[in-house]
Amino acid sequence: MKRIVKVMILVLVLSMLCGCGKANTAKVADTNGDGKLTCTLEIRCDTLLTQLDKVPAEKVTLVPEDGIMLAATEVEFTGGESVFDVFRKVLREEKIHFEYVDASAYDSVYIEGIGNIYEFDCGPQSGWMFSVNDVYPGLGCSAYTLADGDVIVFHYTCDLGADLGADYEK
Repeated sequence: MKRIVKVMILVLVLSMLCGCGKANTAKVADTNGDGKLTCTLEIRCDTLLTQLDKVPAEKVTLVPEDGIMLAATEVEFTGGESVFDVFRKVLREEKIHFEYVDASAYDSVYIEGIGNIYEFDCGPQSGWMFSVNDVYPGLGCSAYTLADGDVIVFHYTCDLGADLGADYEK
């Protein structure tokens, strides 16, 4: 019995030391001094506009005429939140359908579809990518911690990012 109690205390202490179970409230600089942390989120699939012949017929009507699924929207967030935290919050508020899978091997999530437009809908190299401040960070959206003023854009690519001019951060 004493051994079980010791193990439970050890687990509790280790959890507190590594931050497990605690809210992530990392200090993030308020760059404009307004007392709020904000970022901008936009969702675009305009690459599909020139590739509609490759999109399944039943999906063509899902592509907005201007390719913008969500216009640039300013969002408040708290320190330590990720791109995915803001993405999920906004899409739920706007009632935009999305699906993702836990990509635990990469310690993140993978966005499969937004607005019923999914990976591979425009061919074998198509899917969703995101950029922050015009940089494609090369990691999952739940692994990217936001800073005040960040500009997030989810883009649909038909060619593994080449059609977006994706310049991966090394």
